[in-house]
Amino acid sequence: MNKMSTILIKNADIITMNPEKEVFSGVDLLIENGIISKIGSNITNQADITLDAKGKVVMPGFVQTHVHLCQTLFRGLAENRQLLSWLREKIWPLEAAHDENSIYYSSLLGIGELISGGTTTVLDMGTVNHTDKIFEAMLTSGIRAIGGKAMMDSGNNLPENFCENVESSIQESLRLYEKWNGAENGRIGYAFAPRFILSCSDKLFSRLKELSDSLNIKIHTHACENSDEGKEVFRLKGMNEFEYFNKMGLLNKNFLAAHCVWADDNDIKLIKDNNVKVLHCPSSNFKLGSGTLNIVKLLNEGINVSIGADGAPCNNNLDMLQEIRTSALLQNVLNNSGSIDAYKFLEIATIDGAKTLGLDEEIGSIEAGKKADIIILDLKNDFHSWHSDEADIASRIVFSAKSSDVKTVIIDGKIVMKDRELLTVNKETVLNNCKAEIARLLVRVK
Repeated sequence: MNKMSTILIKNADIITMNPEKEVFSGVDLLIENGIISKIGSNITNQADITLDAKGKVVMPGFVQTHVHLCQTLFRGLAENRQLLSWLREKIWPLEAAHDENSIYYSSLLGIGELISGGTTTVLDMGTVNHTDKIFEAMLTSGIRAIGGKAMMDSGNNLPENFCENVESSIQESLRLYEKWNGAENGRIGYAFAPRFILSCSDKLFSRLKELSDSLNIKIHTHACENSDEGKEVFRLKGMNEFEYFNKMGLLNKNFLAAHCVWADDNDIKLIKDNNVKVLHCPSSNFKLGSGTLNIVKLLNEGINVSIGADGAPCNNNLDMLQEIRTSALLQNVLNNSGSIDAYKFLEIATIDGAKTLGLDEEIGSIEAGKKADIIILDLKNDFHSWHSDEADIASRIVFSAKSSDVKTVIIDGKIVMKDRELLTVNKETVLNNCKAEIARLLVRVK
């Protein structure tokens, strides 16, 4: 399908997520050259493709800001463990056994699930080796993505092929940056991905601080995810995690910190004062027994929070609608019912995710001039989604919608899923190859 096809969506109920929080009923939307060009009643422009969205909801695609595409192949293979044993005994050996084919199909498996659930943009952590194949999966699938090579040069229980030299890790990261950053008309970007303090040396973090500052590249890492992790960091560094990041000069608007479950008041002040972005992963935190994050405290401090599913072996799915609902229910328990309204959770899942990635001038809301990353949901034709017309539309999506309600997905002005059929990822081919690749990979695990 031609990427530059003109697409006219007719008769839609549109949740714009724009600064005015406008919601339109029964209007049209025109996409030209991958850009939203018009929103209004009775648009008469000729279009290559016309989609009738009468009775359906159109909104920006979801932005997931923390995923591990390389791990999708390992779903269900690392159960009943907390973070450090989960990593050291299961996930790192599995990741280290990847070859180019297994990581490619693991990535497509994850991307197929993400797109099917309405996620149009992801921030991916990557792994140490074969990162080009993750980017190739991003390229062919049509998803918007920022990826990176996981960087690991120190720590306990690292597989042999994960023990990197600082300079070789830096050089490989810069090679990937030069090759992929800005690819596909800017649909693909790059971020440095030092895994976490326990697997990265002071020297590595110091070099990344210099490079991030000079090249304006974001740093994507894990922070304060698990209490045992925090204790190990304190024994190793003599300080808490955000104190360490601050000492290394890393904290700024380009620092993206996943989890932050165990961030204390001093950490929150450092996060706020340095405009650090927090990547919330509620289901992963629950499944690994890591804890809970009270994002009300962060939002009250003006901290930008976004959401990611994390990886398939610690969730065990990549469903953004389930992640939004889980987050909303958690905040009601930690605070009061309605402490964050449903509309705000849609913002967290769209425009706030775009802000995290520095893409809010391009995506995250439906506005003329922005790139066309759009999903169409049918919320009226199934038992679980039936509501009175008086029900709040944001609450219907946050608390009742399922990924199967996402019918059509448009990314960068290209239809990548129509009527639940993926157009850029061959589902049968991916599933068959994943079955073969995991069998071969498990033989290679040491």
